[in-house]
Amino acid sequence: MSVASILDERPELTELHAHVGGAVDPAIMWSIAHQQGIRLPTKDYWQFVELITVTHPDKVNNLAEYDLIFRWTELIQSSPLAIERSVYEIIGGAYRKCNITTLELRFNPMKRNREGEQDLDHIITAAIRGQDRALLEYPQIRSGLILMMDRTFPLELNAIIVEKALRYRSRGVIGIDIAGPPNPDFSYREHQHLVERAREGGLGVTIHTGEEGRIEDMWEVVEYLRPDRIGHGILSAYDERLMATVRAQGIVLEICPISNLRTHAVRDIEELRTIIHTLRAHDVKFTINTDGPQMLQTSVVKEYQLLLEHGIFSDDDVRAAIATAYEASFLTRLCHI
Repeated sequence: MSVASILDERPELTELHAHVGGAVDPAIMWSIAHQQGIRLPTKDYWQFVELITVTHPDKVNNLAEYDLIFRWTELIQSSPLAIERSVYEIIGGAYRKCNITTLELRFNPMKRNREGEQDLDHIITAAIRGQDRALLEYPQIRSGLILMMDRTFPLELNAIIVEKALRYRSRGVIGIDIAGPPNPDFSYREHQHLVERAREGGLGVTIHTGEEGRIEDMWEVVEYLRPDRIGHGILSAYDERLMATVRAQGIVLEICPISNLRTHAVRDIEELRTIIHTLRAHDVKFTINTDGPQMLQTSVVKEYQLLLEHGIFSDDDVRAAIATAYEASFLTRLCHI
């Protein structure tokens, strides 16, 4: 049962960390799959919903199993028409359901082009068209796209993604990211020159790290890539020196509570409480996000409600997190340039 809070006033909200592959309503995904003629493993809609969602804590055991679900959503979204409709539906739905008026969406265009079968520029411009269509319908919204590199890609492919992000910066692409499954051979440091090129070109930089795995990876990101924001970053709560460095560099963390609980990156609600209280005690700035609202059957409102119901957040904490997210958005920075 939700507690009375500022959320009852329907404030304008910001979502900074949402993957296109996890943010489209299953009913829309079902429709897109059939329009594309994709052969699905089931002809039953409800089995399909179970296939592409994580509705309970026992659905996946770790992030690797979570990543496998994205293979289906990325496949379904692998055409210009599919990615255009996906982005369009996400933006309008976020505003209608949660009054999200500042929204950043991230996706890897190379995981939407069927290994080169589809033209990369067509995929990216289709996503931009979907965004443009949604913003015409809902002029109250600010939205931008973040193009993602991948930890399983060679440097040469990731370099292409950065070049595409720079090419479309004036069209609605606002940042870059590095994500994807863990890869012991991947080096953040080797990507330093790509990240610097993106930053010099006016793009925001957010990097997935510190969700699970080695704390050394997060140190490498902080020291060599110097991102504006970090996707997740919860492991920093266990390293005081790292928290001090994150704070000193003004890096903002994008925390996704329900995602971390469902993927077991966080053991339970008590560990989540400890992490958030520790970050707050060390003045580390953080925001609250969904990671993938439809895949995880959540929303920004539900994320805040979870924290309120367990006494991890107060109303003042919700207000502060909303303000931090708005100020940390790459869209806000672009407005100030």
